[in-house]
Amino acid sequence: MNEIQKYIIAHEPKMMNDLFSLIRIPSISALPEHHDDMLACAERWAQLLLEAGADEALVMPSKGNPIVFAQKMVDPDAKTVLVYAHYDVMPAEPLELWKSQPFEPEIRNGYIWARGADDDKGQSFIQVKAFEYLVKNGLLKNNVKFIFEGEEEIGSPSLEELLKADVILVSDTSMLGAELPSLTTGLRGLAYWEIEVTGPNRDLHSGHFGGAVANPINTLCQIISKVTDADGRITVPGFYDDVEEVPQAEREMIAHIPFDEKKYKEAIGVKELFGEKGYSTLERNSCRPSFDVCGIWGGYTGEGSKTVLPSKAYAKVSCRLVPHQDHHKISQMFAEYISSIAPETVQVKVTPMHGGQGY
Repeated sequence: MNEIQKYIIAHEPKMMNDLFSLIRIPSISALPEHHDDMLACAERWAQLLLEAGADEALVMPSKGNPIVFAQKMVDPDAKTVLVYAHYDVMPAEPLELWKSQPFEPEIRNGYIWARGADDDKGQSFIQVKAFEYLVKNGLLKNNVKFIFEGEEEIGSPSLEELLKADVILVSDTSMLGAELPSLTTGLRGLAYWEIEVTGPNRDLHSGHFGGAVANPINTLCQIISKVTDADGRITVPGFYDDVEEVPQAEREMIAHIPFDEKKYKEAIGVKELFGEKGYSTLERNSCRPSFDVCGIWGGYTGEGSKTVLPSKAYAKVSCRLVPHQDHHKISQMFAEYISSIAPETVQVKVTPMHGGQGY
């Protein structure tokens, strides 16, 4: 057993308690009612960073949720590593799919089950404890800065630029398998919108008006179906103008990645995969753009039935973007396209929400 393993075993009870104290805070950035939880989580992180050996740890205000900044200086002439992470989490719904409470960590079969245990409190906690080990054993050779933000899940609107560093360490990406260490060299960007479709000025009875008035939900589905074609390509005019084709040499490297498509399908419970024609699965989910409906609602969704022709329908949709695709430009192009294909039978409003550049 090496020294690191001995350290982990000796300190495991406190480590687990510290991690669980973070997970128990429902730091959901998408919901305004969790504003106080965001601050509480930031303050808890600052406390843990000081305990780990940081010279200082600050909870810095921003236009939105606070940013946690900490640093340890060992030598002004040494290289600086910036550890980036986020302390906000996604909403836990649908709650009925959880086998345990999402913000009360539960250990099952050697895994921690809770919202944030994986994305991203777990990974960032590993980084901090590794830092703690290096500090306590006099092994730290580089200056270290930490930036933990509270808005990653909503597009990082308050994090305009990172502080100067030689290396940025991020452990919020993916791996090809639990036993296959993976290095992520690029990430797709994002453009996100909400679409609102309005038909009649109030909900109507489908028995009296069905077939005579355009149903906003039906129309919204028709509009969305026109955004991609049968080959999986996005139909927005000019969408691919700035897309850089992946060089053949790089495509050959991707083809050599050990990837089992059968296991991939089994893991997510689908019989067949679908994506842009002419590209492999690993190319589609890494270096090609995509379009997804992230949520759709309208009308009556309660128990039983209600014969309603709704006044409004909504959808939240997004595009994953690749380098050179400017998310501001794509956002405007998409909104103009949706307006151009909307029929006169309804009113359509497209609201850009957030976005980010590919890297």
